[in-house]
Amino acid sequence: MQFGRSYEEFEVGATYKHWPGKTVTEYDDHLFSLLTMNHHPLHIDENYAVETTQFGKNVVVGNYIYSILLGMSVPDVSGKAIANLEVESLRHVAPTFHGDTIYGETTVLDKFESKSKDDRGVVYVETIGYKQDGTVVCIFRRKVMVPKNSYLEARGGEQPGRPTPVPDKNWPGPTA
Repeated sequence: MQFGRSYEEFEVGATYKHWPGKTVTEYDDHLFSLLTMNHHPLHIDENYAVETTQFGKNVVVGNYIYSILLGMSVPDVSGKAIANLEVESLRHVAPTFHGDTIYGETTVLDKFESKSKDDRGVVYVETIGYKQDGTVVCIFRRKVMVPKNSYLEARGGEQPGRPTPVPDKNWPGPTA
């Protein structure tokens, strides 16, 4: 299974459709809101949301949706990243509610080699998130520093840092 991409594997214009989607539960939303100290009643007080808002129900906190989409994109985009350099823009364009399922896809807008080190490059991408009915709810653009193949080869290849099992009395090895 691929986990991220090297600089050479990105093509401008390519779109990666992230799978699977994530159904947002009330528990997820409330836990994220409380962990991040976002105690706005729109997100955690159902009576408040029903009685006083245009939506008539709780709205999922937007940064949770962004976090889901960012996480979804890791296997396709930043799984090999050296650094996330910036989030250029982040827009929440429609509300998400408990029970909605979020899907995402990322398009490569540009890529360029690092000016200071020849073993890496920067990939500029846009990720969109949408609900089960296709309604786009979140759009963000970011720049990610990713390794070139030479960087990966110098550090152990496809899975750098992965140890090798050591035979002992409990496991004599693969050929025993």
